[in-house]
Amino acid sequence: MSQRREGETALDFDPAELQGDGHIVFIGRVSSPWKSRDECPKNMADARETGKTASLTIDAPYRRGLSGLERYTHVVLLSWFDRSRRDLILQNPRHADTPRGTFSLRSPVRPNPIGMHVAKLVSLDIETGILEIDAIDLLDGTPIIDVKPYFASIDAFPDAAKS
Repeated sequence: MSQRREGETALDFDPAELQGDGHIVFIGRVSSPWKSRDECPKNMADARETGKTASLTIDAPYRRGLSGLERYTHVVLLSWFDRSRRDLILQNPRHADTPRGTFSLRSPVRPNPIGMHVAKLVSLDIETGILEIDAIDLLDGTPIIDVKPYFASIDAFPDAAKS
């Protein structure tokens, strides 16, 4: 595991070693240009600025579930940060002046390392299970746990703000 920064606090246990409450199934994987955490964009806005696209390959048993997705311009992807530590409960992000609670951050370091990403759907091939997307802030090979259509009418909150 990576070293802790000043002010960070780890749990007394590693959530990865606990018996789970549910069973997560990986339905596919990301193909991205990012091979290491150092080169991976911090967020989707940064990923879009690179101009580099990405794709997802959904495993064969789940491909029929993509039917109808072609009607949407954007998708919500849920990923599993399989290379992230899971024990930090207080983190000291590089962009912050003081440590913050894990649940007040978008960091991949969390007890359940689930990522959420909204991407523009560029193309969809249900037969091969390949979704081309405009950008991604994930390492190559990251597991995907779900794909959902994005609805601007219910998923966007233009007045949302950090206080």
